[in-house]
Amino acid sequence: MDMDSASSVVLQALTQATSQDTAVLKPAEEQLRQWETQPGFYSVLLNIFNNHMLDVNVRWLAVLYFKNGIDRYWRRVAPHALSEEEKTSLRAGLITNFNEPVNQIATQIAVLIAKVARLDCPRQWPELIPILLESVKGQDGLQQHRALLTFYHVTKTLASKRLAQDRRLFQDLASGIYSFACSLWSHHTDCFLQQIYARDEAAALSSLERTLLSLKVLRKLTVHGFQEPQQNMEVMLLDFLEYHPCAFIPLIQRSLEFAVSYVFTPAGEGVTFERFIVQCMNLIKMIVKNDAYKPAKNIDDSKPESLEAHKIKTAFFTHPTLTEIGRRLVSHYFLLTEEELAMWEEDPESFAVEETGGDSWKYSLRPCTEVLFLDIFHNYSQTLTPVLLDMVQNLQGPTNVEDPVQLLMKDAVYNAVGLAAYELFDNVDFDQWFKNQLLGELQVSHHRYKLIRRRVIWLIGQWISVKFKSDLRPLLYEVILTLMQDPDLVVRIETSGFVFNARSPVDDFEFRTEQFLPYLESIFGLLFQLLQQVTECDTKMQVLHVISCVIERVNIQIRPYVGCLVQYLPLLWKQSEEHNMLRCAILTTLIHLVQGLGAESKNLYPFLLPVIQLSTDVSQPPHVYLLEDGLELWLVTLENSPAITPELLRIFQNMSALLELSSENLRTCFQIVNAYIYLSATEFLQNYAESLCRSFCDLLKDITNEGQVQVLKVVEIALKVSPILGAHMFQPLLPAVFRGIVDGERYPVVMSTYLGIMGRVLLQNSSFFSTLLTQMASECSQEMDLLLGSVIEMWVDRMDNITQPERRKLSSLALLSLLPSDNSVIQDKFCGIINICVEALHDVMTEDPETGTFKDCMLMSHFEEPKLSDDEEPPTEQDKRKKLLALEDPVHSVSLQQFVYEKLKAQQALMGDQGFGVLMETVDTELVRQLQEFLQGL
Repeated sequence: MDMDSASSVVLQALTQATSQDTAVLKPAEEQLRQWETQPGFYSVLLNIFNNHMLDVNVRWLAVLYFKNGIDRYWRRVAPHALSEEEKTSLRAGLITNFNEPVNQIATQIAVLIAKVARLDCPRQWPELIPILLESVKGQDGLQQHRALLTFYHVTKTLASKRLAQDRRLFQDLASGIYSFACSLWSHHTDCFLQQIYARDEAAALSSLERTLLSLKVLRKLTVHGFQEPQQNMEVMLLDFLEYHPCAFIPLIQRSLEFAVSYVFTPAGEGVTFERFIVQCMNLIKMIVKNDAYKPAKNIDDSKPESLEAHKIKTAFFTHPTLTEIGRRLVSHYFLLTEEELAMWEEDPESFAVEETGGDSWKYSLRPCTEVLFLDIFHNYSQTLTPVLLDMVQNLQGPTNVEDPVQLLMKDAVYNAVGLAAYELFDNVDFDQWFKNQLLGELQVSHHRYKLIRRRVIWLIGQWISVKFKSDLRPLLYEVILTLMQDPDLVVRIETSGFVFNARSPVDDFEFRTEQFLPYLESIFGLLFQLLQQVTECDTKMQVLHVISCVIERVNIQIRPYVGCLVQYLPLLWKQSEEHNMLRCAILTTLIHLVQGLGAESKNLYPFLLPVIQLSTDVSQPPHVYLLEDGLELWLVTLENSPAITPELLRIFQNMSALLELSSENLRTCFQIVNAYIYLSATEFLQNYAESLCRSFCDLLKDITNEGQVQVLKVVEIALKVSPILGAHMFQPLLPAVFRGIVDGERYPVVMSTYLGIMGRVLLQNSSFFSTLLTQMASECSQEMDLLLGSVIEMWVDRMDNITQPERRKLSSLALLSLLPSDNSVIQDKFCGIINICVEALHDVMTEDPETGTFKDCMLMSHFEEPKLSDDEEPPTEQDKRKKLLALEDPVHSVSLQQFVYEKLKAQQALMGDQGFGVLMETVDTELVRQLQEFLQGL
């Protein structure tokens, strides 16, 4: 198809894809998706978005498709990668005209050029930067702006690359164009100032935009383009504090004077605005906190720069300055604002769950002031502790509900005491304060006092892991019960979050289940009520997280109280179809619920299994969010399942696609396979072993040693649970194991697993071992006996690779099972077999001090329920299955001492005393002595 007709076809599809009508839109999107990998598609898109006559929406869509194509198909190694010829012509086409009239499209094109630059600049695209610089100098206003916009996005992208080689390239670029970027910035700044004086608003605005873009370019070049920026006078700017602290030392004094005067003295009143205050506070915070500005523990080890910076800070942060900063932070910046109080009334859920974690201190005022307070308090606690305690002293006793100023002040001061809990440890007797003051505050039920009720419960949450007597716990649970029924929703949400927040009474090591149990039913019921009352996704997630923690902590004691939750969760799951993060929270709750319910969790299957099915199906879009928690839930469901059900078996159809992904979830996938084998080996292997075997063969071709071990362990467990069926079903994998043993696999853990598998086959399915030996002998054209000899020899040689006592005992049982034998090869290796037996006897035999006789400590005679202490987890159904299986396992049911004795007796009977005597002479005399000692009394 020629270019013009291709253009018209693509144009038509793009036009249909902007339609509101899904019947038109869907087929067009499908068509475009198929073209994504066709040669020439991106050249057509470039022509379309460069044609200013076409509809804006169509051009916008063309840019987006082009941008996605760069992410997927631009790299040389990508599947369906673009040809080098097409990429060359696209690169040229992207920088021919900086005259895009529509702002949003211009920005997208700039981002798109930057994406290509990230991959191709400078090697495949040396002309990009020179052309940009040329265009930035141009006289045409639009062209100049668009080129500058592109220049900024390219600089930003190249600056973000972190490999040493890329950073060197960026530094070369920076040194080459830095002076030009400086002159560009000063030129546009001058223009802006002239136009402001001439009152030409439109021109001034346009110049201001260019000034800002030039400054942004300069900032990226400055911070990321120089190794030793202090040596280049042009390069002194503010981001240095973070990236080059030593270069910033000369600016510390002026910066502190500037920031503190605007934020903490009347100089800033009426002048400052929120973003400016945040920047000033962050400046102060970074100077206070910067480790480069602190002397070393041993003063003599300090760098001179650190001492100089420390001296400047000490001179600046005098007692009066610190006192003023501390007081103003609490009494001015910590006060709840009009907007926040209005939000409390109008949208209590958003107010209660407001995001203050992560990086929010960099741009939001409240978290910014709290972080600054914490850092200053930590660094200057001796000066600031008395200041804060004095503020607390002034607010003793209940506050008059008619005095809003005092209420807000108390809220602010309590906030400070909570934030500084660790610093105030030695100065506050929190238990006394709780009993004498805080409890009383919580009992004031007036509507306006909700501020203090919320703050006090938060405050206790901050102190509980720092200093709180455990005898006071029951009193606290009473308080929680009352506050969970508070008329105000914010107080209820704060209290629920407190029950189990990061520093909560149930999440810390002082928690004692028996103290909490009397309140469990009421608190659980109230939490559940709250879950139904709140409507926002974030709040539901928070409350669900709390419920999960409660279930996790009290474990099986939750069983009587989960009825209501079991009825409500399916409804919540259905309602949260659009909210994947809420669904993740539901999955976490279900994980804890299944662990708490144990075998009773089978009653949840009608809801539980479809949830697992959806979350672990990689053909369903939600799996991107739900997979990890979904797999965890699948695993605990199997571990706690009392018996297999057809539905539980059916979900396993999701597994082969998951194994193909071979992602970081592979380990959990293997645990799931093992859980199915323990639960119902026969049904499971008959249904799925064939496809599983195929997946394993694929995986083993391309997997780490650690991964190989995980795969082989599954085979080993199958053989352990079902020796006949397991060997039959995993037959295709066994020749590789056999070859690995004969070739003497180098990696010890893999070799140990090979020998574990072969030991099971030889001991528990000897006819299969003979078949395998015959097959391998014909494959490598070797005598069967010689091959068997090589296997035994390598086994004896590599016994040290096996560290688990079970596998060591298994090896000796397996090799002994070759006796009695008149085969000359086996007799030839007799000495090695005895060697392994004596080693294993040393591993498993313990001496009874009373009688002086030895017994095999790996024997298990019967199954007994272990006695559990309160804080121990009860055994899962899978733990019980493993125990029962162990009772039948030769490793735990056959006495090694007895087995050795019987096999030697049988060999003696076969060969006669004289022949046997000659055979025993091949064994080292010291070994024979040890063997006799182990066998005495039999």
